[in-house]
Amino acid sequence: MRENRESEFSYFQRLWRSNMKKEELNFEQGPIRPPSEAGSLLLRVTRNCPWNRCAFCSTYKGKKFSRRPVAEVLKDIDAVAEICREIKEVSWKMGESGEYTNKVISSVFKDSRLPDSFRSVAYWIASGGETIFLQDANSLMLSTDSLIEILNHIRSRFPHVLRVTSYARASTLKSKTVDEYIRLRECGLSRLHVGMESGSDKVLNLIDKGCKSEQLLEGGKRAVQAGISLCLYVIPGIGGIEFSEDHTRETARVINGVNPAYVRFRSLYVRYNTPLAEMVDQGKFVPPDEDHIVMEIRDIIDRLENVTTTIVSDHVLNLLEEVEGKLPEDKPRILAVIDRYLNLTDEDRLMFQLGRRGGAFRTIDDLYEPGVRSRLEAAKLQIENELPGGIPEYIQAIKRRFV
Repeated sequence: MRENRESEFSYFQRLWRSNMKKEELNFEQGPIRPPSEAGSLLLRVTRNCPWNRCAFCSTYKGKKFSRRPVAEVLKDIDAVAEICREIKEVSWKMGESGEYTNKVISSVFKDSRLPDSFRSVAYWIASGGETIFLQDANSLMLSTDSLIEILNHIRSRFPHVLRVTSYARASTLKSKTVDEYIRLRECGLSRLHVGMESGSDKVLNLIDKGCKSEQLLEGGKRAVQAGISLCLYVIPGIGGIEFSEDHTRETARVINGVNPAYVRFRSLYVRYNTPLAEMVDQGKFVPPDEDHIVMEIRDIIDRLENVTTTIVSDHVLNLLEEVEGKLPEDKPRILAVIDRYLNLTDEDRLMFQLGRRGGAFRTIDDLYEPGVRSRLEAAKLQIENELPGGIPEYIQAIKRRFV
């Protein structure tokens, strides 16, 4: 068995030495991508964030934004294509008929001598190999012609790819015309992920977002008009207690005006060592608790009218995973889920929070599983005896692991 494994590994080593230098089989990737792009190939076209001042974010702090030369990006695309070719060649040598079988993909992951680029491509292939995400925080900072050149090269090297997506900022979203978005869509740009956070100018100013709601509204409408799938990310709780009502009202107003394909909720968590954390320490920002955040989500959804948006709750920070569905048809069911939670007793809501954050619950029905409930009650007593802050302190500690 060991000899066979060594033989499989040596296929890659021989190809690697004979065809290209190690550095030519590497390609650059940035630090993050949306959860929905977990299986996408990550291609870096810009580095870091051009704004980099948002009070709640710590991702790109201390790093300078830059546009990567198009020639570098095209070279990266070629490197990915070459890695795919080499994996396919090894598949033939392993008797797998050139197919990307589990046996072939596993051999890539098991060979520590291969560059990380091989594992990135193998994971992409294993995930279907049909989606690509352009990094980093704002690929639209490239000119439309540059993006089209990149998109065309992707299409020429990977004609099987069905979806190419990217992050974009609201200010840049508005800077391109409908015609430019149409050109980008025709060349393969399928979706834009935009950190809206809030539709309230008061909140956007509070968190130093660097944009106005009018830019979100106008830029979003242009992308949607051009046929690009737009995904807006909203942070329930980001207005704090002070601007909570303004946050929900104005966020719904912008969503109603844009009618994006998706709205994804990312419930607030105040990250350590961010300007928002400093504001909390100084008493300038009071974060809402779990129940208040749930009420904000309800208020936003309740205000949505005449939209065909899909609500998604695909992040672990969201308390209610069941808050998902297509509007308008699923709106009553979504609101009913939220109301069911809010109508629980104080004790049951606390138990649900503990179970959800601890990984024991996924739905409200799980709260009534006798065996799970008894174990949680025992855990609750232990936590309250050992932690001065009780369950809330414990939940905050768990959230820190998520982010």
